[in-house]
Amino acid sequence: MRDTAGTQAKPVRMERPRSQWRDVWDQFKTHKGALVGMTVLALLVAFVVIGPFVWHEEKLTTTQTYLNKNKPPSLTYPLGTDHLGRDFFLRMMEGGRVSIAVGLVAMTISIFIGTTVGMLSGFFKRLDGPLMRLTDLFLSLPLLPLLLVMVMLFRDALARIFGPELGTFVLIVIAIGVTSWMPAARIVRGEVLALKEREFVLAARSLGTPNRRLILRHVLPNVVSPVMVAATLDIASAIITESALSFLGLGFPPDFPTWGRLLFDGLSYMQQYPERVIWPGLAISLTVLAVNYIGDGLRDALDPRIRGR
Repeated sequence: MRDTAGTQAKPVRMERPRSQWRDVWDQFKTHKGALVGMTVLALLVAFVVIGPFVWHEEKLTTTQTYLNKNKPPSLTYPLGTDHLGRDFFLRMMEGGRVSIAVGLVAMTISIFIGTTVGMLSGFFKRLDGPLMRLTDLFLSLPLLPLLLVMVMLFRDALARIFGPELGTFVLIVIAIGVTSWMPAARIVRGEVLALKEREFVLAARSLGTPNRRLILRHVLPNVVSPVMVAATLDIASAIITESALSFLGLGFPPDFPTWGRLLFDGLSYMQQYPERVIWPGLAISLTVLAVNYIGDGLRDALDPRIRGR
């Protein structure tokens, strides 16, 4: 191609449009605390998931070996042994696997209930009053006593159905999930109330789009950002709640470790062996801090006003 002066015109190079998630990641990378939190969480997940498979084969047992009880840290037992001779390093791996799994599953239940309630409350005016009063009712209930009552009432029944370990897991994740969905519901309701008055939603409604399609195709994708931030906070809250239940002795059975259960077991030996309380407490603190920093980074990255700066 030549211009009017007869010179060769340079071809115009078309740049590929940047995706929204690329912009989100670029903004997320500027949050140093979020990057550190993601690194710490990835290391903890690798520790609890991959660790037991690479640890020595002879350590993959929780057999009570009284000859090895209360051993100090060594090359054979990096964190020593507990009062029953079990490798505390391995129990930290197993306990972290359960604690993180409880946080993820309870978060999924909580976000599902909260998103559903918030979506229905914000989109349908006739449901707003009853659903918000239900949310206020759950917010007014004392969380820990309610969880204790649920554990005492349903633990034995679920243990007979699913077994002691799985039954306790099902009970705890359901109990935490159904008592922690209220903040997510309020966040989603506020977003939906603003979104349903936007031009694209009004245009879709004027074209006769049914409510189900409006919710699934136009409203729900636009509330993903605050839901993701709420999800990270729910993970941290669920881990702390499970640790509190296990610390009170109402969580998992003694032979099914979690970080909270290890804290409870180490309480009696805290003066002689303080590391039995320090290590699980440090793991819980690091996990909660990492998840909270990731949530802060996601909140900033998903905010278009900050991302556009």
